[in-house]
Amino acid sequence: MGSKDLANECVDLLGQLIRNACVNDGRIESGGEIRSVDLLADYLGATGLDLERYEPQPGRVSLVARIEGTDPEAPSLLLMGHTDVVPVNPDGWSHDPFSGEVIDGFVWGRGAVDMLNLTATQAVAFRKLADSGFRPRGTLIYLAVADEEASGVWGAEYLVEHERDAVMADYVLTETGGFQMHSPGGVRLPVLVAEKGTYWSKIRVKGTPGHGSQPHRTDNALVKAAEVVRRLAEFESAASIHEVWRAYVEGMQFPEEISTALLDAALLPHAMAEMPIGMARMIHACTHTTFSPNVAHGGTKTNVIPDSVDLEVDIRTLPGQTGEEVRALIDEALGDLAGQVEITSRDDPSSASPIDTPLWDSLARVSGQLVEGSALVPLLMVGATDNRYFRREGSVGYGFGLFSRRITFEDYAIMFHGNDERVDVESLALSEQLWEAVARDLLE
Repeated sequence: MGSKDLANECVDLLGQLIRNACVNDGRIESGGEIRSVDLLADYLGATGLDLERYEPQPGRVSLVARIEGTDPEAPSLLLMGHTDVVPVNPDGWSHDPFSGEVIDGFVWGRGAVDMLNLTATQAVAFRKLADSGFRPRGTLIYLAVADEEASGVWGAEYLVEHERDAVMADYVLTETGGFQMHSPGGVRLPVLVAEKGTYWSKIRVKGTPGHGSQPHRTDNALVKAAEVVRRLAEFESAASIHEVWRAYVEGMQFPEEISTALLDAALLPHAMAEMPIGMARMIHACTHTTFSPNVAHGGTKTNVIPDSVDLEVDIRTLPGQTGEEVRALIDEALGDLAGQVEITSRDDPSSASPIDTPLWDSLARVSGQLVEGSALVPLLMVGATDNRYFRREGSVGYGFGLFSRRITFEDYAIMFHGNDERVDVESLALSEQLWEAVARDLLE
C-alpha cells in the first residue's frame, strides 16, 4: 500500500472517529466510547489478531490489540490513543465540529488534534505492521482507551489496576508533541517527557440566607465567592526553573538574551510579554503552579440570599511539588478568606520519565529521517495524559507524534480544547510513518 493510500486511510478512519462524537463531560454515562471501539475492532479485525475489550461501566469500552514478541526479555511498546473528546459549543466553529469533513487538506472536527489524529494513525500503522507479517522480538500493543478526558478513571486507571497484564509495557507513546518549532539550530520537535500534576479543588463558600429585597449588610455567599474567584484568578505563584524547562530552553538554542530571560525567574514576565499569546501561555504554564477557577454552583432563587456556593478550581502543579505546598499557595492566594471556606482537593502529582532511554534514541533516529534537519527537545506537558498511570508503574512514557509545517505551535495551542480544531493530511501521514518506523526500530 502506497503512502497516499495510507494517508487516505488515516483520513477516513479519523473522520469516522470524529463523527462518532464520543463526548465525555465527566459523567459516568457520557463518553459512549463503545461506538469507536466497535469501529476500531472492525478495522483491526481484518488482521486476524485477537482483540480484547474491557468495559468497567456500560458503554465505557477500551480496546487492546497485540502483536506478541518472540523474545520475552525484549522491550515492549504500547501505542495508546484515547477515543473520547471534550464537549464543544458549535457556535464558535466555522464548520460542523462532528462532521469530520476535509476542507483544503484539513480534517475538521472535535478531537482532530486531541487526540483522535494519533488514535487513528496508530491504528493504521498497527494494521499495516500486522498485515506485513511483523513479528518483532519485543511485543507491540495498541490501546484505544476510554475516559482520558475525565481523568482516566474508567480507562487507563482501571486497566492498570485491574487488567495490568493486558496493557503494561516497558515503553509508552501517547499524546502529544512533535509540532515543528523553529530555532537557530533548526527544527526542534518537543517530546513530552513529563507532565504537570493536578490538584483539582472544590471550595465551598458559606454565608447566611436572607431575603433578597434586603441585601444591606448581609452575609451573601455569592458575593464572598466572587471575591474568592478574583483572588485566585489574580494570584501569581513564584516561577520555577526546573530541570525539564531548563533542558527545553537549552535544546531550543534560542539567542542568548532570550535563553537568559527564560531561565531567570525575575526576567520571565517581560519575556512572556514579548511572545505571541500561545507561546506566552505555554511558557507561563511550564514554569508556574496555575490556578483557574472554572465552575461555580450556588443560589436557589432570585429573591433568596444564598448561604452556600461551590467553586471548582483547576490547579496544575509542577514537578516535585507536594500537596501541602499547593495548599499553602491556596491559603496565600485567599488571604483572610482562607479560614472562611471549606476546601477539598484531589492530589494527582506530576510524573516524569528520563530521556536517556532506547525509546528516546529510536524517536530521534526516526523523526530525524521524517523531518529533515530536526532534533528532539524535552518538554513539560502542562495538561494531563494517561501516561502518568504507566510512569508510576515503571514504564517510560513520552508524548509524541508528528505535525507538518502547516500547523504551527500557535495554531495547535489555540485549537486544543478550543474552536475550529483541525489537522492536515500531511500531519496524519507523518504520524502514521512515525509509529510504524519506531515499532520496527525499537522492537525488531
